[in-house]
Amino acid sequence: MVELTVLAVPGCPSVPLLERRLADALAGGPPVTVRRRVIADVAEAARWRMHGSPTLLVNGHDPFAETGTGPVVACRMYRAENGSLEGSPSVAALRQALEQAVKQAGAA
Repeated sequence: MVELTVLAVPGCPSVPLLERRLADALAGGPPVTVRRRVIADVAEAARWRMHGSPTLLVNGHDPFAETGTGPVVACRMYRAENGSLEGSPSVAALRQALEQAVKQAGAA
């Protein structure tokens, strides 16, 4: 089973984009519960391992975390396949992260 958690600061303008792309990535697959958590301060960001808003945790892990980044209570940008920056991973990147999580869960 795959557990998804969306972490975001209050009023994050990129959350709707992530939600739409995540829904597209999950379409046609088995039902999945997506939890949402509002992160109010740096201590909470550190506790949840949030690297900016929004962050998607897949089984408690941020598959898009960049090495050397710490907890941040600010907007997060993701590098798209064409090199541009966007407020959410692409649908393809989300699908890849979800498929990897399913494989790892099956191997455990």
